[in-house]
Amino acid sequence: MARYFDVHPEDPQPRAIAQIAEIVRSGGLIAYPTDSCYALGAQLGNKDALERIRAIRRLDNKHHFTLVCSDFAQLGQFVQIGNDVFRSIKAVTPGSYTFILPATKEVPRRLMHPKKKTVGVRIPDHRTVQALLAELGEPLLSSTLLLPDQETPLTEGWEIKEELDYQVDAVIDSGDCGAEPTTVIDFSSGTAEIVRRGMGDPARFE
Repeated sequence: MARYFDVHPEDPQPRAIAQIAEIVRSGGLIAYPTDSCYALGAQLGNKDALERIRAIRRLDNKHHFTLVCSDFAQLGQFVQIGNDVFRSIKAVTPGSYTFILPATKEVPRRLMHPKKKTVGVRIPDHRTVQALLAELGEPLLSSTLLLPDQETPLTEGWEIKEELDYQVDAVIDSGDCGAEPTTVIDFSSGTAEIVRRGMGDPARFE
């Protein structure tokens, strides 16, 4: 049964954040709110949690997982990013965007696209997530919480607790959460390609 954490959206309680981080470090899978919608999150090297995410969402091995990072210093460890692309991404982060970029050797192979060797990265504009990332000291392996039989992501913590009570280890409720996934921009070729239009305004990349 999943633990339920009611976390203040503007001033996240340190004790709750520490407990959630410990669940992640211990191999747990969490459902957490972001600046776009709810996501599933786990520790970067957690192979079991990766397979649990695949099972919950019924994903194939071509799905791009996302590394949710605290800042550009952390993001730069996991993706290759040139100056022009850096400036484009810097202009809209933190925010509701996911960027697909060539992965560095720091990224486990099972998280990369099998042919392109790319991975998704993002820096969210959400205090609870930033507090959790600061406590963890590393990115979260993440995927939008979009269930296979639904067209839109789940948006309410209590609803997620009921739906996934025995499939995740913790649910974080931090108040209002968006109902739209991130906008996804593929920079793997060096130029912007809009893969998915979502919460972030894609106009800058058109």
